[in-house]
Amino acid sequence: MFRWWLRCWAVWFVLASSAVWAQGVLIITDHPTPLPRPMPRPTPSASYAIKELAINAKLIDQVARVQVSQTFVNTGNVQIEAQFVFPLPYDGAIDSLTLLVDGKEFPAKLLSAKEARARYEAIVRSNKDPALLEYLGTGLFQTSVFPIPAGAERTVSLTYNQLLRKDHGLTDFLFPLSTAKYTSKPVQKVDVSINIESSQAIQNVYSPTHPIEIQRPEPTRAIVRWQRVNETPGADFRLFYDVGNTGLAARVITYRPDDKEDGYFLLLASPPMKAAEVERPQKTVLFVVDKSGSMAGKKVEQAKAAIRFVLDNLREGDLFNIIAYEGNVEMFRPELEKYTEESRKAAIGYVEGLYAGGGTNIHGAMTQALNQLKDSSRPNFVLFLTDGLPTVGTTGESEIVAAAKQANAVHARVLPFGVGYDVNSRLLDRLARENFGMSEYVRPDEDIEAHVAKVYGRIGSPVMSDVVVNFEFDNVKPEDAPAINRRYPKEVFDLFEGEQLVIVGRYRHNGHSGAAKVVITGHSGGEALKFDFPAEFVAKSADASLAFVEKLWATRRIGEIIDQLDLNGQNEELVKELVELSTKHGILTPYTSFLADETAVPQLLTGTSSLSAATDGVRRLSAAGGMEGFSQRSEKARFQNAASAPAAANPFGSNSLRDIASDKEVETEAVRTAGKDALYARGYVQEGKQVKLLVTPETSKLDLAKDQAQIKEIDRYSDDYFAIVQSNTADENLLFVQQRADEQLLVKLRGQVYLVK
Repeated sequence: MFRWWLRCWAVWFVLASSAVWAQGVLIITDHPTPLPRPMPRPTPSASYAIKELAINAKLIDQVARVQVSQTFVNTGNVQIEAQFVFPLPYDGAIDSLTLLVDGKEFPAKLLSAKEARARYEAIVRSNKDPALLEYLGTGLFQTSVFPIPAGAERTVSLTYNQLLRKDHGLTDFLFPLSTAKYTSKPVQKVDVSINIESSQAIQNVYSPTHPIEIQRPEPTRAIVRWQRVNETPGADFRLFYDVGNTGLAARVITYRPDDKEDGYFLLLASPPMKAAEVERPQKTVLFVVDKSGSMAGKKVEQAKAAIRFVLDNLREGDLFNIIAYEGNVEMFRPELEKYTEESRKAAIGYVEGLYAGGGTNIHGAMTQALNQLKDSSRPNFVLFLTDGLPTVGTTGESEIVAAAKQANAVHARVLPFGVGYDVNSRLLDRLARENFGMSEYVRPDEDIEAHVAKVYGRIGSPVMSDVVVNFEFDNVKPEDAPAINRRYPKEVFDLFEGEQLVIVGRYRHNGHSGAAKVVITGHSGGEALKFDFPAEFVAKSADASLAFVEKLWATRRIGEIIDQLDLNGQNEELVKELVELSTKHGILTPYTSFLADETAVPQLLTGTSSLSAATDGVRRLSAAGGMEGFSQRSEKARFQNAASAPAAANPFGSNSLRDIASDKEVETEAVRTAGKDALYARGYVQEGKQVKLLVTPETSKLDLAKDQAQIKEIDRYSDDYFAIVQSNTADENLLFVQQRADEQLLVKLRGQVYLVK
């Protein structure tokens, strides 16, 4: 009897606690009530965790065959009875669905979207957790009940086929991964593997949600991986790809939520993954390496390894040289050297003889290196590495930048590597900006060789140089203002084998929609090349499924604003725009960290107070060196180079920001992302009691007491609550998903303000 009572009590404890979700959701089905006994109750122990989640998908001609394997561990001391439910991605056609529990086929029922809605709502009501509201409108399937003994594991495997959506010429694959954020512990191992096969060459492969790795074993096949250990996934996994037989492929995705405002576009362009050896332009690579006294020890050894990596990956016909500097500047060869096996060996011998000592003559090293470059018909790259401040020769920041720009007569790309916190990071950014490159920052605990290898991996095989991207609209007259504006990056200089170009921008709202043409021109081996592609710029988007385009643009725009403030000084209009973009999209920067202050009243999200706080924060850009300078420029580069919107994979929609005083990433739940929207958690006094209130930028302007007549109060999980949920779009329901048990939500929907209590 005692054992039976103990089991009942423990299962009841699981049900009474906060719901514990997983990627596939376990629903505890046993609902016994514990019997009262005149004896001390033992401490209940009933819980589970996810040990491993593996997703393997094969995508062939718009059909996905998906296999999912998920291992649950009962970490408690009693058996639990559970039911597995799995939300289906989108509303696409699903067939051939099977489910196994520990290798044995198990009965499962596929529910339509209408049936699933009732089931989703029932789960939300019974568990008092809105997690599954984001999947309303899609189907699901569920198993019958199965047991998980105490301490045991159960591996649930399912297989299904799905017809994928296709839009803008891109096939769209979505996997419902975000429910894993509701597990009680991080998932020990997450492994997403997608094999794309096509009868035509695969062109662009892009994920707006996760930083994927892409392998291209052959033109008609691509392998996509995303792996993490002890990860809590926070966003559904989404992947786009297209196919075609052109040498250079480009696709445009457009999003315009308001037809009275400029729209947003995303351009993806990919050169062939493997160009023929004769088609690869020969390039020139200079390695300018700091060997001053501060580089002694581990850093100089890593720098040597980095140079060896580059030397081992040059090609016959490339030109190269090594410029090593401290107070003096020396060179491997007095002129550029043609790359051969003999010159490679000689260069490695030169590198092995380098030692650290002396001052730092950045001016002399850069001007001597750039003066060696004479041929503008080939791609030229200068990999410039330093760990300190200029101390010898010309040391003024502006003078060094001006001299380098003047010496760069061949449009060479200067790629600085700042090693450690002692560098003048602003100088490196200015050198990069004036010389067509981008800075890379190596923290003290990171490997120099790994950073150099990553950058050289991108530039190692140029396909086109002097690349220009233009947009030609059918309905734009010569006297009209440019149809495209605020695009990032502003200019494109080279395309590389295996590198995907991602451009974002705005397009004008005054009739500039409809058919257009993308024209990409450039040079390869001295030959002029031109490609053009059709594009469609929508007048107004039907839904928010492509809203990530707007947020990615906002991220890049924030990077551009910070760069302008950094290099040109304070500007009130730019600071105001920075605050507006950061607030609207929940994109935290070192200068808008006040948005993460839960103690601030909601009304301070916007207005003069926030502008003043941001202005004070921007003054920290005056730090040219040290940890603060390093951290700020590293963070700026992250925004400028973003390929997906930030916070996409953070659990519970939570956000993060970099504390530049410590150079540490700090997570906060005070700022959350809910699809295209941002939510802010704030402390609030209501009827004499302290409550936590979730507001949007729009509802932050309201006062619960003064504006009571505008606000309709509803109880969470009531019939009124689910009536609103029923009327919401999927994106609007994401706002409800973010509400915790101890929070109230103030949100405006369809002209009505609701306070969800």
